[in-house]
Amino acid sequence: MSAAARSDHSEPMQASALDLQVRACALMVERGFLKEADLGRARRLHAEAPEGTLTALLARLGLVSERNLAEAWAALLDAPRLSAGDAPDMPPADVDVSVRFLRMHHVVPVDVGSDDVLGLLVADPGDPYPAQAMALASGRAMALRIGLRSEIDDLIERYYGQGRSAMGTIVEDMDGAVADEEDVEHLRDLASEAPVIRLVNLVIQRAVEQRASDIHIEPFENRLKVRYRIDGVLHEVEAPPASSTAAVISRVKIMARLNIAERRLPQDGRIMLRVQGKELDLRVSTVPTSFGESVVMRILDRESVVFDFARLGFADDFTRRFTEVLGRPHGILLVTGPTGSGKTTTLYTALSQINTPDVKIITVEDPVEYQLEGINQIQVKPAIGLDFAGALRSIVRQDPDVIMIGEMRDLETCRIAIQSALTGHLVLSTLHTNSAAGGITRLLDMGVEDYLLTSTINGILAQRLVRHLDTELAEPYEALPEVVEEFQLTRFTDATPVRLWRPGRSHANPTGYRGRQAIVEFLTMNDPMRRLVMQHASESDIERAAREAGMRTMYEDGLAKAVAGTTTIEEVLRVTQEG
Repeated sequence: MSAAARSDHSEPMQASALDLQVRACALMVERGFLKEADLGRARRLHAEAPEGTLTALLARLGLVSERNLAEAWAALLDAPRLSAGDAPDMPPADVDVSVRFLRMHHVVPVDVGSDDVLGLLVADPGDPYPAQAMALASGRAMALRIGLRSEIDDLIERYYGQGRSAMGTIVEDMDGAVADEEDVEHLRDLASEAPVIRLVNLVIQRAVEQRASDIHIEPFENRLKVRYRIDGVLHEVEAPPASSTAAVISRVKIMARLNIAERRLPQDGRIMLRVQGKELDLRVSTVPTSFGESVVMRILDRESVVFDFARLGFADDFTRRFTEVLGRPHGILLVTGPTGSGKTTTLYTALSQINTPDVKIITVEDPVEYQLEGINQIQVKPAIGLDFAGALRSIVRQDPDVIMIGEMRDLETCRIAIQSALTGHLVLSTLHTNSAAGGITRLLDMGVEDYLLTSTINGILAQRLVRHLDTELAEPYEALPEVVEEFQLTRFTDATPVRLWRPGRSHANPTGYRGRQAIVEFLTMNDPMRRLVMQHASESDIERAAREAGMRTMYEDGLAKAVAGTTTIEEVLRVTQEG
């Protein structure tokens, strides 16, 4: 075939491929996977250096995640998704192909059970060349399967390499030298080398892909352990070798602008990153342990957080009661629970409900987790003397309508908050207690006068987070009569028999859960409650009075959600430790 003939045939093909890429980009913008401004930037870069496809460039720049790109292509081409874990154990036996070609184009042949058709797992169908080349080489029709680029690379290694993972491949590129922790300059050089950078980026990228909220990097005597907290539960994952411990931890500290020479004291920092198309804020904490520094990175995804009571797990009737108390012009509204129970998210959601142009809101936080438009947020800095109490004394003179205090940690902070409530401000804050009734006794134990509590507390919300069932996988079953009787499940449904749900599992979601929701109890102050507070009644007496006034406990709220099919009995028991 002449060059002219090849050109005539390739032009319509290129036009068709370009049209597909444009449609894929439009679909990602429509679904919220990609920002219009980011697409414009990528188009300009692609026009300057038109190597590869526009969609591949978007993924390479981190403007869109591999998963979202795969979802868009699968929807556009009506092609099935295939994860590496669900791929056949062995490659097609009769396909002779260059591994270099597969790695260059991020494609891999897979057996689809037909002699005439060959499956081809691709990350970017916007480039028609690899499929055409594979069809020509094999003499068979191609059946496209859509996958993630990183998983395809791992599958190529599994089929045609030495079975190494992506992390194993990076580790092989390291020179194997063990860093001397006392030689800070050598440590800095090592942490700035490409393999270590790729290693840390891979750990963070995988955490984002798996929807982790925290990354734990923990050194032990003979190994380095990496764990992700996903939906509140820790899972151990593939970790770099122990020999890379010092370099990996130093790399994280450099990214967080911490002092890598200081290994005797805890340090805190933050990393602003763009990973998988998401703007991430990583809060980094290091503490010295017996075998080195333990690092925890809290991942805050600013773009995916939605401040909505229904999304948090609040029922409609509960939301009405809560917003009624929230709408009062002055007083104190508290949210209680242990660390990681979603207290701050609930407070932010409450603030977003009352954030209107005619309301001035000031917050004092440690740290400021999310920036809210129209709200003045203050980050405390104890090192320079700006603590909660000091900041509070100043902001009262700023004439706010609503004050949010990150946490009531001491008596001084509590007293200023109460004084603010008495002088016409609405005060929102958090406490570390196990129940709503425990919030009253905790404040009394801290030394707050009982008559001040009765005149300022409007309500106390206690909450925990339970894992939310993946609705596409959840399996219903008939609850045993003994279970129905033990938990008194007939209180929460009129249906017979009573049904519960268990998590279904798939390779893409091995736990059967997706996300978390709150189970809550809300104590509102009334006259019988005020009398009990003045008598310094016990926590159990206060809770009994609150239940008589209509409060549903967290435990009962959890059981109601289990019967409704959004979580499981086991989850409720795990977080409430009752029953």
